[in-house]
Amino acid sequence: MTSNLPPPETETDHLAGWMGHLVELRTRIVRASVAVLLVFLVLFYWRNQIFGFFSAPMLASLPEGARMISTEVTSNFFVPIKFALWVAFVIALPVVLYQVWAFVAPGLYAREKKLVIPVVTSSYLLFLIGTAFAYFLVFPTVFHFMAQITPLGVEMATDIDNYLSFGLTMFLAFGLAFEVPVVVVVLVKLGFVSVAQLKNARPYMIVGAFAVSALVTPPDAVSMLLLAVPLVVLYEVGVFVAHWVAPKVDLETED
Repeated sequence: MTSNLPPPETETDHLAGWMGHLVELRTRIVRASVAVLLVFLVLFYWRNQIFGFFSAPMLASLPEGARMISTEVTSNFFVPIKFALWVAFVIALPVVLYQVWAFVAPGLYAREKKLVIPVVTSSYLLFLIGTAFAYFLVFPTVFHFMAQITPLGVEMATDIDNYLSFGLTMFLAFGLAFEVPVVVVVLVKLGFVSVAQLKNARPYMIVGAFAVSALVTPPDAVSMLLLAVPLVVLYEVGVFVAHWVAPKVDLETED
């Protein structure tokens, strides 16, 4: 009597499966890297102009005639290139996220696959909004405040390498902070938490928002509020939207 069961997986089959995943991962990484590189090559010619736009909020806060400085021999060349590479990554991020999705999609359930397009799209847009919020509101406010408290006899002349590190840290902090609604909605949609639990966690979220803001922003109350308040508001937005996507069982339990 023959059996219709598939043959048991051997160690060779298991190893071949792992090798296939590694080859697929390499392919996805290469494609994502090529996308970033192509955008970077386009931007390379305008790297100094792009960095000039990036440094405009700082230059506007300096006294008339003051300029930024470069304390390293190679900073004038490499700092604009680093920022152009960051801009290229942000522009190519949809392609990078698609490669990530293409790699993990075979292991997702049908309901999880339905979330991919709206989650990726909203995440990308919110990240851009977060970085724009940092550039157009946070930077001018922080730099103006720092210029006002500069002691007499001290010239405010920021090194471009330090400015790049500060700017990218702020972009990343605010870009990720604006992802809070997406994270909240996805957690509720997949059933990891309920709307009621999110509401109960509100006091801890507020404390956590101010704690995170104190860690990643400059040591002044203005910067901390500019990150903490949007974090709290975005959390509430996520809770509000979660009402519309939460499983019916969760909503009935909440009622």
